[in-house]
Amino acid sequence: MVRKSEDMAEEPSSKDGTKNGPHDGPPEHVRARIARGLSGKLLLLTIVFVMVGEVLIYVPSIANFRISWLKERLAAAQIASLVLEATPDQMVSEELKRELLANAQAKTVALRRGNARHLILTTKEPMDIDRRYDLRNAMKVTWVWDAFEVLLAGDGRTIRVIDLTRHGAGEFVDIVIDETPLRAAMVQYSTNILKLSIILSMLTAALVFLTLLWFFVRPLRSFTKNMIRFSENPEDPTRVIKPSGRQDELGVAEQEMARMQLELADMLHQKNRLAALGLAVSKISHDLRNMLTSAQLISDRLSMVDDPTVKRLAPKLLSSIDRAIDFCAHTLKYGKAQEAPPRREHVPLIDVVAEVVETVGAGTDTPSQIMWTNAVPEDLLVDADREHLFRVLMNLCRNAAQALDNGPAEGERAAHVKVVGRRDGGVVRIEVSDNGPGVPERAKEHLFQAFQGSVRPGGTGLGLAIAAELTRSHGGTITLADSEHGAVFVVTFPDRLVDVGSGEFSKHRA
Repeated sequence: MVRKSEDMAEEPSSKDGTKNGPHDGPPEHVRARIARGLSGKLLLLTIVFVMVGEVLIYVPSIANFRISWLKERLAAAQIASLVLEATPDQMVSEELKRELLANAQAKTVALRRGNARHLILTTKEPMDIDRRYDLRNAMKVTWVWDAFEVLLAGDGRTIRVIDLTRHGAGEFVDIVIDETPLRAAMVQYSTNILKLSIILSMLTAALVFLTLLWFFVRPLRSFTKNMIRFSENPEDPTRVIKPSGRQDELGVAEQEMARMQLELADMLHQKNRLAALGLAVSKISHDLRNMLTSAQLISDRLSMVDDPTVKRLAPKLLSSIDRAIDFCAHTLKYGKAQEAPPRREHVPLIDVVAEVVETVGAGTDTPSQIMWTNAVPEDLLVDADREHLFRVLMNLCRNAAQALDNGPAEGERAAHVKVVGRRDGGVVRIEVSDNGPGVPERAKEHLFQAFQGSVRPGGTGLGLAIAAELTRSHGGTITLADSEHGAVFVVTFPDRLVDVGSGEFSKHRA
């Protein structure tokens, strides 16, 4: 065939123009990744640590090698002296003396008996002693120092060595030897140790590297790749890591990562839903504002009717429509239901509660047989935004009324909602209670969170979330108090701090 397929494409060329074949080793980027990665560092550190261990072993071993070599020479010299003493009148030929000295690799051999030193064997050539070593009282630390002195001194030195005799053939033996054979033996020993250390280091490093690569590096690489892949699209549930079932620390890390990724994916999904909901609310608010504007025009004409009931209810209807139009305008302005900062004033609480009770009681989604109690003192003033205070109490009272859809709790005669207010120093405390079935345990954990704290089926939980947000903007709190029957919500509104220097009220900060 003339045309090449993609699998038969030409191999890439190197910088010098030669082609990189399949057996030319790993690509450059693979080698660079190994060198920078954890695998290369582990390999290098393993080699270094093994070499350090070999050095620590080599230092005493080379000292012991030198001492053993010298003691062998001393033992051979002593044997040579015994052979000489065994002859009549210690008379041997010069040839035998040379053989005995050559066997002991010594130039002179002397023994000490009693108080006399006897020169047993010696050569006729002149000698200059470069160094004297007495092995009888030498310390092991000195052995190490002397061993490295031999390696660094070079060839050609003549040394004198003294040590105790063996088998009771005198008090000590004294020999003079050429140090060159000792140094050559020590260099050969060091070379063998170095070769063995390199082989052992490479073998140990390879085994450690393969073990760590299989049990740690490969799982960590997979773990890292999953994190990168998940970060590219966190909302894709198929990108959540699948734990391998390991029982070690990596297995625990995989399980925790899977849990965190699932929570993050759910959170992002919820955020997207809320964003879409905010866009939908903005669109609805746009059209709803137009509808409310029309209703406002109709309500203005309705206020001209002479009917007493109409004249009493028309202002409240107009106030509610104005409030709804204003809220829609804020929603469109900010693109979300962002609350404006409170415009605080001293508001009579009893009037706000009365308006809330009348508004909630007239609603079509609340039972008509509920008994309402406004237990607020007439002189109690709240330092708050009247509109915000109305909305807080409106949400709490509507929730209390809706909780009584199926009547009061067992043992109660009639459905009852009660609002109580009192001042505790610089804080106004408001309690909204009902004798309904109470708040379920499953709803208490996320009670003041939007779309999570709903108590009744089909609810959104927005009422309590809005009430909590408005209360916090005043530096106050809203909590669910313990109660044997029904639910009791406690709201606190603190007074603003007084700036004594200027005589003005400063905004309260929680």
